[in-house]
Amino acid sequence: MNPARRATLRRLALALSAPLLSSRSLAAKDQRPAVEHAAWRPLLSAAAFEVLFEEATERPYSSPLNDEKRGGRYHCAACYSPLFSSAAKYDSGTGWPSFTEALPKAMGTKRDFKLLIPRTEYHCVTCGGHQGHVFNDGPRPTGQRWCNNGLALRFVPEGEAAPALRWPASTG
Repeated sequence: MNPARRATLRRLALALSAPLLSSRSLAAKDQRPAVEHAAWRPLLSAAAFEVLFEEATERPYSSPLNDEKRGGRYHCAACYSPLFSSAAKYDSGTGWPSFTEALPKAMGTKRDFKLLIPRTEYHCVTCGGHQGHVFNDGPRPTGQRWCNNGLALRFVPEGEAAPALRWPASTG
């Protein structure tokens, strides 16, 4: 293989793996032991585990968080990392909790072709839990719609203490 082609393929491989590398490096930076997705199972309901670690999608209009109007923060249901502010929440009419933007450095992304058309999936950068998909059809100022599974979130109202971050026990 010629050197120019090899360099192009190497850059392409690095670009495609960047979101995965960034989510793994955060766990290492936080000194958390690597865990298999199955280690989260005892900490979550069966439905939440399916959404977060098997990339399932809950039925539209099934989440009580669709109607949540109080100020506060939305945290990952697995590790409790803060992901969204209620100031970014809006009713997209899709049946899933939707936001105009995530909190800084809270999400990693990857391309998803499960419906044959490319979509951008996003996940909690701390634990890797699948949250939903981001689309470029949202309102101003960002033009984005972060369409989230309610089962993947835990709402903490303003004035209430945020839960401590959690991590499953090492299975090694």
